[in-house]
Order: sequence, then structure tokens, then C-alpha cells
Amino acid sequence: MKTKLMTNMYNFECRLFRSVNRHFDQKMLNFYFRNITHLGGAISTIAVCVFLVFFTKDLLQIIGITCAISLLFSHLPVALVKKLYPRKRPYLALLETKVPANPLEDHSFPSGHTTAIFSVIIPFILFMPQLTVILLPIAVSVGLSRMYLGLHYPSDVLVGCLFGSSVGFLSYTIITRFFILPL
Repeated sequence: MKTKLMTNMYNFECRLFRSVNRHFDQKMLNFYFRNITHLGGAISTIAVCVFLVFFTKDLLQIIGITCAISLLFSHLPVALVKKLYPRKRPYLALLETKVPANPLEDHSFPSGHTTAIFSVIIPFILFMPQLTVILLPIAVSVGLSRMYLGLHYPSDVLVGCLFGSSVGFLSYTIITRFFILPL
């Protein structure tokens, strides 16, 4: 029973993954996803936090501090989980997966890019809700890009989204409740 359920869930996930990855050869999608994926990478997310913390004031600086805390506390568990639960990336496990040259070779679960982008955008959205219409589509695009590029399963991306969002919300709650006056 348990094995059959797990097999069915994995098969569903593989179908969902392939439904995104099969579009890999479309020129416009390739350009979009190959570029937007970097917004969830370490260079982009750390740069945003550092810039806001050191080169802005008032609310933007508080947002930067909250984002930096969120990014730090979301990244450490992701690194640990990748070591404890090694999962092969889809392009290594599934035949006919389309992937760019020189793909990542570490473990797949959870998606670090997705975790990072959500851990950074959630404090922004909570402090400045009007940015939701811009930031949420960007974060979702980063998550989709990870499947499009053949690097993550849907569950890797979903867990990254949920974990990054949770840590972002927790960081916002701690900062606003204990360190600044309610806005």
C-alpha cells in the first residue's frame, strides 16, 4: 500500500516535471528561464540584502536586515537537508530530461534557489504589500525555471517555496514584534 502510494506520487511528480521541462527548446522561454533563475542564486539574493543593509536607510534598511536574516536562516537547513536526504537531480534520474550545459551536480532536494528567492521576497511583501504583484511572479518564475532547466522536481520547488516563505514570515514577525515598533 505505502509503496504503491509512493510510486504513484513519484510518477505524478515526474509527469508534472516533464510537462514543464519539455518546453526547453523554445527560444523565448529559454532566454527567460535561463536568466530569471539567477535571481534565486546566492550572488543575487546576497547582493540585494547587502545593498539594502549598507546603502539604504529607514524602512528599506529594516527590510534588508529582515531579508538577510531570512536568507541566512533558510540557507543553513537547506544545505543540511541536501546532505541528509540526497536526491539525484531529475536530469540524472529521468531519461530524456533536457538540461543546459554544465548543470549542477549536488543534490536536488530542496531547491536552494527557490528557498532563497522566497525567503527574500516574503519580508518585502509583508512590509510593502504593493510589491506583491511584481515580486510573487518573479519568485514563481524562479521556481518554474528550476524545473524547466531540468534541475529540480516539483516537490523540491514546492518545499523550497514553503520553507523560504515560512522563514521569511518568521523573520518578519520577529523583527517587527521584538525590534521595531509596529508599522
